[in-house]
Amino acid sequence: MRRDLGIGTPRLAVRAPLPRWTALAVLLAVVVVLAGLWWWGFDLGPMVGAPNRRDLEARIEALEADAARAKSESTELRTRNSELETELAMTRGTQEALTRQASELSAENAQVKEELAFLQKLFADTKGAAGVTVTRLTAERETPEQLRYALLVVRGGSGDDYRGSVVLQATIVPADPASAAVQTVTLPDDQPDAAGTLKLRFKYYQRVEGVLRLPAGARVTALTARVYEEGSTMPRATRTLSIP
Repeated sequence: MRRDLGIGTPRLAVRAPLPRWTALAVLLAVVVVLAGLWWWGFDLGPMVGAPNRRDLEARIEALEADAARAKSESTELRTRNSELETELAMTRGTQEALTRQASELSAENAQVKEELAFLQKLFADTKGAAGVTVTRLTAERETPEQLRYALLVVRGGSGDDYRGSVVLQATIVPADPASAAVQTVTLPDDQPDAAGTLKLRFKYYQRVEGVLRLPAGARVTALTARVYEEGSTMPRATRTLSIP
């Protein structure tokens, strides 16, 4: 609506303001249009050079799958590494055990060769000679209250198996000689559990080993071994070892 304010004065055009609900409707329409353009712009992105929403989602999914796969592979690698470390430890333990066994076998082999050479020489010296001899008698302290003894009984000549037994006699000095006298211990009489190891049955030779129990602090100064044939009360061989 226009009104003339008077003759000779400029004419001013006055527009009536839009109703409030009309302005709100126009503003809302503009916002909706802009939001739609922004949303659909992702789908139209490749056409205008902008990022595509679906491509971005696909890439994210691919990256998540790669991350999950890498995590799984990492877990498998850690498990395998732990298994390999366990196997390595077992292998090292087995190798150490085999090394010890090889060393022990080597030492035992050397001892066997030494004894074989000794026996060959012994048999050569006693060839054709009858009788039984104690060719070796040793003793060493195993614990403060135990003395381990070993002897080798050899028979010259040939014939049936030799049957008999060994009697050991030890001279023992007590820890305090002033309070107790020197005593003699005889095996197996004083220690019957040793009877089994002192039995003899062999054709050419037999090794006899065992342990002599001692009183606390006592020491052995002499050890005598006597060989008896089955049914005889007279010793067939005797050997004495002095122990300093």
